[in-house]
Amino acid sequence: MNSSFLFYTIIAIIVLQFLMETVLDYLNSRKFQDPIPEELKDVFDNKEYLKSQAYKKDNYKFGVLSSTFSIVLTLGFLIFGGFELIDLLARNITENPIIMALLFFGIIMIGSDIITTPFSYYQTFVIEEKYGFNKSTRKLFFIDKIKGWLMMAILGGGILSMVIWFFQFAGNNFWIYALALIAIFTIFMNLFYSRLIVPLFNKQIPLEDGSLKSKIENYTRTVGFKLQNIFVIDGSKRSTKANAYFAGFGKEKRVTLYDTLIQDLEEEEIVAVLAHEVGHYKRHHIIINLIISILLTGVTLFILSLFINNPEFSYAIGVTKPSFHAALICFGILYSPISEITGLVMNILSRKFEFEADDFAKNTYDASPLINSLKKLSKNNLSNLTPHKAYVFMHYSHPPLIQRIRNLKA
Repeated sequence: MNSSFLFYTIIAIIVLQFLMETVLDYLNSRKFQDPIPEELKDVFDNKEYLKSQAYKKDNYKFGVLSSTFSIVLTLGFLIFGGFELIDLLARNITENPIIMALLFFGIIMIGSDIITTPFSYYQTFVIEEKYGFNKSTRKLFFIDKIKGWLMMAILGGGILSMVIWFFQFAGNNFWIYALALIAIFTIFMNLFYSRLIVPLFNKQIPLEDGSLKSKIENYTRTVGFKLQNIFVIDGSKRSTKANAYFAGFGKEKRVTLYDTLIQDLEEEEIVAVLAHEVGHYKRHHIIINLIISILLTGVTLFILSLFINNPEFSYAIGVTKPSFHAALICFGILYSPISEITGLVMNILSRKFEFEADDFAKNTYDASPLINSLKKLSKNNLSNLTPHKAYVFMHYSHPPLIQRIRNLKA
């Protein structure tokens, strides 16, 4: 494979992925005006349905604009030697390959984020604000950006540094050490993400004693689920949208409820949502996803090790002095079609897991309050009740609302 062939392959991949996403978005947008399914007619009244349609249309139009800007920026960067320019800048500062790589990726990622910040700002303070979702302040928006950069520098930079260091002493066998590092990091983050990372962005407080806590504890006791940690997170400081999630395993497992969820749902409905989350744990979905994630990482790193020493990979993105970091960029783009396929398979598996967790909640608690909670959350989030099947197949990690309700009623 010569660099010219790789270059045009990269261009083709970027363009084809853009066209595929554009077609999927268009097909999905054609479904916005479909009539509400009979089982969901109590979710929206006519006024709310019109509001939901308008919200989806605004997001669709904005998505077309932002994705078009993104591909033009990416292609321009490739064609006009952007990677070479940044590589030369990094090389003028240091000859240390690790520091050079950190500068290279840092400039690209933070620079890209700065350039696209007006889009995320508009999304938050115009579209989300228009439909009553945004609760974030401008100060909080930019503080979150800075915290995100720091997290990326510390965690991402740390892992990248170690991977390059492994490459320096182990050569093509670096992938074995890199996999071990990433596996340990992934398990650690699964265990302690809520304890260490979430507090940097949100406040978490234990659920106060009362009727809701008693109902949750009674339910978890009946299904043999030892739960010491039930927390409430202040999601309302950024958005009115509600959520709940389960994190960790063993003694570190915890359920986190958004304060907006507690405001929007009845206590029985909240317990039903929690029963669904417990279902994920009881059906070992968290462990299965963790194992699959590590295995996929291992496969990716192994394939990377076969090509990382090929200088043509650096030349393909316009970098004249071959390096690990330049080849990594090239490999990442060339590997993206495989990532699309594995992502598709993971979405199929995820939708299956969601049905299993719903079944667990239905069989150990009750289907009716879970159905009610799903309807309320869809209404409050102005969700798309009639998504296109192709869009669901490619992108949805959860089944559409209508499918979940039919399954719960079966």
